[in-house]
Amino acid sequence: MATWGEFAIAAPELAAFGHERFREIPVSMLATVREDGWPRLHPFEPIIAEGHLFVFTYRHPPKVHDLRNDGRCVVHNTVIDNDGGAGEFTLRARAAAVEDEAVAAVAWKAVESKGWKPDGPLICFELLVESAFAITYADGEPSLERWPGEV
Repeated sequence: MATWGEFAIAAPELAAFGHERFREIPVSMLATVREDGWPRLHPFEPIIAEGHLFVFTYRHPPKVHDLRNDGRCVVHNTVIDNDGGAGEFTLRARAAAVEDEAVAAVAWKAVESKGWKPDGPLICFELLVESAFAITYADGEPSLERWPGEV
């Protein structure tokens, strides 16, 4: 597993592509694992700051329970059209509640810079990257890039 910063060093072009996809279309999908093993989907806004990838959520939604119970998750950016538009980016990751004060300060600074004004207490998770892939389309032909290679 790697922090976003470690992933960006190992696969700079792929990480830059993912960061751009998250920036261009801020709402992505987060798939978590329910207690019964079934997947659950959640829209969310990935936040990348100082080499970390964060998920913020209120304290009581099902995703909090899912991420605490089984941190495995998948992130997929939404696409701009049915043809895949500017491409797709997907991460397999593990979520960990942010407890380190320095990392929490980075996360909260990023939230404040977005101008978010939550109407209740938030919890923050960091997503540690296990694998990533991107699909782009040129002349209708898909091109796939993976990290760490075959997944």
